[in-house]
Order: sequence, then structure tokens, then C-alpha cells
Amino acid sequence: MSGKILLALILGGATGAVAGYLGSLMLTKRMALVGGALGHLTLPGIALALLYDFDVSIGAVLFLGFGVLLIWYLERVTRLHLEALTAVVFSTALATAFLFLPEEETDIALLGDVSRITATTAAISVAIALGIFFMVRHIYSNLVLIGISSDLAGAQGLDLRWHNAAYLICIALTVALGVRIVGGLMTAALLAIPACTARNVSRNLGQYAAISGAAGGLSALAGILAHATISVPPGPSIILASGFLFLGSVYLKVRRERADRI
Repeated sequence: MSGKILLALILGGATGAVAGYLGSLMLTKRMALVGGALGHLTLPGIALALLYDFDVSIGAVLFLGFGVLLIWYLERVTRLHLEALTAVVFSTALATAFLFLPEEETDIALLGDVSRITATTAAISVAIALGIFFMVRHIYSNLVLIGISSDLAGAQGLDLRWHNAAYLICIALTVALGVRIVGGLMTAALLAIPACTARNVSRNLGQYAAISGAAGGLSALAGILAHATISVPPGPSIILASGFLFLGSVYLKVRRERADRI
């Protein structure tokens, strides 16, 4: 196994695992598709990174921050619904990216690329993924409570603004890590499918979160190994692997329900 593939497996496994773990919380809060919208917003940043040869995750974070601030400002000025402004900003970002995205690197921006990973990039990405994991783990139960009843959470002394801000920052950073391996079009799947898989086979909240993370990490490893073996793009391979795991979980769920009826 080459050094590049080993680095890709380390980075991909960490990113997939934390994306699955965070995705379990997003699915619980009915925000599973937010990752897709944020992924589209990263595309201008990815395009600039490819054009000027710097790290795509840095470009992704810069445009994510700019886009979120722009949506927040426009909401205050126009009083339009958040969903409408999100559609305007994200579709505009997508169109802008294609104006100056180098044609020969379009596949990299849309489908991901693991060939440019260095040891430094892998180390920083794993450190960020671990930081996201511990932050999400720290606020997980509180965010579940906030999702059930914000009034009850407030009555118990939880700072709703801080928790929601920390939650959104974790999502943005996870999306920025994810675009490296699955591109800007499939980040929603990276977050959502492992959580759906875990929902089918888990029996309690602890199992649900753990299986989500495990499914995300396993899918990333399988997809990158497929990329290394048969030279298919890493992004689609990772999402297909995640999809197959989901189908397996559906089979197990149906089988368990039949056994319970017997």
C-alpha cells in the first residue's frame, strides 16, 4: 500500500467517522440536508483553492463563513424566510464556482480527490476531526434536549445561543473536511446515510450515535480502497459504500421485525 493511500485512509476514516457521528444528531434534529446546501457553498472556495494551488478545506471554510454571515445579514435586512435566502445564496455560489473553476479540475471539485493529501494535511485534518468529535460529544445530550423542547432546555439553564453556535460551527468544519474526500456535491450523503443506517439497527441513543460514526468511517475506508484498487473517483465510491451499508441495515431491520412478530 502506497504512502498516499495510507494517508487517504487515515484522513478519510477520521472524516467519515466524525461526519457519521455528527449526522446522527442532524438527523435527530431534522437537518440532514443542511450538509448538502453547505457543500454547494464551498464550491467557490474549492475553485479558488484549485486555481491558486492552496488547500481546498481552507477555501471551503472561508466561503462557508462568508455565506453564513451573508445569509444572516440578508435575513435581517430583507425579512425573507431563511430557506429562500439559503436557496439564493447557495445557487449563486454554485453558479459563481463554475465561472472560474478550471475545466480539467471540475471532477475534483465535485467528486473529491485524495491524491494531494500530505502528512501535514492528514495530521491537521485528524486533529480537527477529533476536536469536532469531542465538542459534539460534550453537547450531544443538550442538543437533543433543545431539539425536543427549547423551553425546557432554557428552564434547565442551557445557553441556547452558545449550543446552537457550537453545533453550526461543527457542521461547517465537518463539511469543510468532507469536501476533500467526496467533493462539494455529496456532503449531505456523507452526513445523512450513516445516521439512517444506524437508525435501522440501533436500540438506544448510545448505540445510534456509535453505529453512525462506525458506519461513516467504514464507508470512507471502503470507498478509498475501491478508489485505490479500481481507480474510480473516491467521492462516489464512498457514498456507494455507505448506500450498501444502508441497504444491509434495512435487511437486518426487516429480519428483526419478522423475528419479533414470530
